[in-house]
Amino acid sequence: MSGDPVNILLVDDQPAKLLSYEVILSQLGERLIKANSAHEALSQLLKHDIAVVLIDVQMPDLDGFELAAMIREHPRFQQTALIFVSAIHLSDLDRLRGYEAGGVDYVPVPVVPEVLRAKVRVFAELHRKTRALERLNTDLEQRVADRTADLEQSRAALQKLNEELELRIEQRTREREQALAQLFEAQKIDTIGQLTGGVAHDFNNLLMAMLGSLEILKKRLKDDSASQRLLENALKGAERGAALTQRLLAFARRQELRPEIVEISQLVSGMQDLLTRALGPEIRLENNLQPNLPPILIDANQLELAVLNLAVNARDAMPNGGLLTFSAAEAKASDPNAPPGLTPRPYVRLTVVDTGQGMDETTLARAAEPFFTTKGIGKGTGLGLSMVQGLAAQSGGGLVLANEPGKGARIDVWLPQADRAAIELKSAPRGHSTEYISRPCTVLVVDDDALVATGTAAMLEDLGHSVIEVYSAAEALKLLEDGRPVDLVLTDHAMPGMSGTDLANLLRTRYPGIGVVIASGYAELPADTTQDATIPKLSKPFAQSDLARMVAEHAGRAPGTAGAAA
Repeated sequence: MSGDPVNILLVDDQPAKLLSYEVILSQLGERLIKANSAHEALSQLLKHDIAVVLIDVQMPDLDGFELAAMIREHPRFQQTALIFVSAIHLSDLDRLRGYEAGGVDYVPVPVVPEVLRAKVRVFAELHRKTRALERLNTDLEQRVADRTADLEQSRAALQKLNEELELRIEQRTREREQALAQLFEAQKIDTIGQLTGGVAHDFNNLLMAMLGSLEILKKRLKDDSASQRLLENALKGAERGAALTQRLLAFARRQELRPEIVEISQLVSGMQDLLTRALGPEIRLENNLQPNLPPILIDANQLELAVLNLAVNARDAMPNGGLLTFSAAEAKASDPNAPPGLTPRPYVRLTVVDTGQGMDETTLARAAEPFFTTKGIGKGTGLGLSMVQGLAAQSGGGLVLANEPGKGARIDVWLPQADRAAIELKSAPRGHSTEYISRPCTVLVVDDDALVATGTAAMLEDLGHSVIEVYSAAEALKLLEDGRPVDLVLTDHAMPGMSGTDLANLLRTRYPGIGVVIASGYAELPADTTQDATIPKLSKPFAQSDLARMVAEHAGRAPGTAGAAA
């Protein structure tokens, strides 16, 4: 015997025969269970897992064939081996009946012990192997189920990982697209800025020639009222042109700024009357700025102009009236709604919200572009928001536009808070010099634009000074090397060959007794220049009074020795 013992059921109504079967089969080492009736046999079958049933054919209550048929009707005993034991000779019909009832073999009486043991041993071993195979199948099925579950878990984990990877790729792709869009926008703005800065420079030179000539002509036509009106009209037109170039330079971030400590709440509150008049009776103005906000560092005049531009834009977006709200709060560059590229430092966010028509996506994307406007012809220059954006960027901040069509627009202007050093500098006492030179001077005008040089010379001569005109830095140096006496050099910055800045630095070294002033159509000199901060600068177009002050302050002095700032 191999493996665990199996149960063998012996069924006979005669105890002596049961005892003999028990003795014969005890050598097999299996567990023997006896039953002396068909009913008791059925009870034992239900209690135990029976491998083989040895059934006597002739029993008083149910014969062996009937008991076998009853056993086979039960689903549990479909494969149980049934062996018939018969003391009488069975015909072929009887044997056929037994097989039909579910029997698997016959043992005649008298029983040959070796034959009975052999037959029972075969079916017992078959049962044992069948059960082992069932257990193996069950174990295999469980292992397959466990492996399937592991594979499903791995598949689910892989699917989750793929989904996360796809999400990360999509997020990185979106971030890359946003970065590229921001880079493209920055490059576009920078290109437009360079173009507008160059246009403003050339335009300022033209205005310089016009304003200078008009100012002198106005003095000489004092008795002609009709001519005076025409001159006034021409001067106002030229001044409007100068204001336009300032807006262009603001967008191009090349305007000359005079940053100072500003309390933004006080500034906007101080503009209340001006804003009310600009908005008209149909627009209600609401000021929600807190009085305890940190001060900011910015050009106050330019900020006032920016606030006015924002208010006028909001007014035009509310033709039927509405509400315009100003508010402000402290902010950080890490804010997700902050403009891109901000330096990590504290800011104040000025927010302007209107209840107007709002903007569609196309308009919103182009709103800050110079000359872009949705207003009718003659109703706007398209420079309002571009000027605000340029001021914010040049001051170290930024601009964010948001809106919902039909519900109004929101504009956030991010401006840097003033640091402690700037606040302390504001309260420090400053010295002022009132020592001006009023005697007639010799001024060397250096400008490659003959119109500007002629206009500047005319204004200087009208002030009583002697003027020498040259059109390049090389000509100026040649004249000075020849020993020509000069009290002041007034030089343009942008010139071919040697720039005015380089000329000024050279003159400071070679001729320290001569004053130098740089005049430029750029409101702010390009970043690649090496201008000393002590060399005074005069922005074109300048008035005759500005020119007179510069000559009075700097003629006959080395750069940096004048007491008043230029």
